[in-house]
Amino acid sequence: MRVLKLAVLIIIALSILVFGVGAFLSKDFRVERSIEIAAAPEVVFDEVNSLKKWSAWSPWLARDPSMENTYSGPDVGVGAMVSWTSNDSGNGTQTITKSERPTRIETALDFGDMGQPNADWTFEPSGAGTKVIWGLSGEAVGPLGGYFAKMMDGWVGKDYEDGLQRLKQVIESAPSE
Repeated sequence: MRVLKLAVLIIIALSILVFGVGAFLSKDFRVERSIEIAAAPEVVFDEVNSLKKWSAWSPWLARDPSMENTYSGPDVGVGAMVSWTSNDSGNGTQTITKSERPTRIETALDFGDMGQPNADWTFEPSGAGTKVIWGLSGEAVGPLGGYFAKMMDGWVGKDYEDGLQRLKQVIESAPSE
């Protein structure tokens, strides 16, 4: 009986410690990756500014081909939206909220109870090509949000690296206009 009481007390103490420390951790996060692509900023911008074109290089579609996308709004630019459903990857929406050709794109993501982060793209001339920067920022949700915020780079960063590599391949292998 004494061992059981001790075990319960240890579990309670650890829970208080975990949630207590978590309450003081920042829930804000920022993930960012970049790549150099041998194409003009306008070319890269146009590929990202159309959510329909993402199917050629999206790391999530490559990993989960059963994902179903539904597009609405304009084909490109502000208001373009994609909604997805997937048993493996969950459901959500992404909407372009800012489109400044050829330098910047911003999107709002909605993962329901999982959060509503924002993504951003910057296209900077670099030598004979473009430096592309893809970022994600937001606030992690829930009582353990501070811990989730700390882990976000590890969770999302690899997908961004994969997506940027795929984007580079699509653009650099396309015939020149």
